[in-house]
Amino acid sequence: MADQATALRFYTEVLGFQKKAEIPMGEFSWLTVVSPEAPDGVELVLEPNSNPAALAFQAALREQSIPMTAFLVDDVHAEHERLQQQGVMFRTPPMAAGPVTIAIFDDTVGNLIQIYSMNAQPDQDASATA
Repeated sequence: MADQATALRFYTEVLGFQKKAEIPMGEFSWLTVVSPEAPDGVELVLEPNSNPAALAFQAALREQSIPMTAFLVDDVHAEHERLQQQGVMFRTPPMAAGPVTIAIFDDTVGNLIQIYSMNAQPDQDASATA
């Protein structure tokens, strides 16, 4: 991450993660966040980004509009609205993409992030009885 403090603010105050670990390691920290619903679950590392190879990779993904990661949400339309009200800049508003609806936003530190929710599927049992 370009600026760990900026990333931590965005991921906790805007996206709703909570800080799990912050271990000083010289100029930077080992800094992770987790979902408040699963505090002992998967940790997302807010990594400083000063490595030239990592910067090139990040820039290439961004140029091609490829998200760095994706998060499943209950309702992508509601989450899009909530995040927009907090000033989040979306690259792609909610749009259908097969069995999901996706939206892509900028995380303020150089990454594109996708949120998605599953579209309602027709009841397969109903079609079998017709």
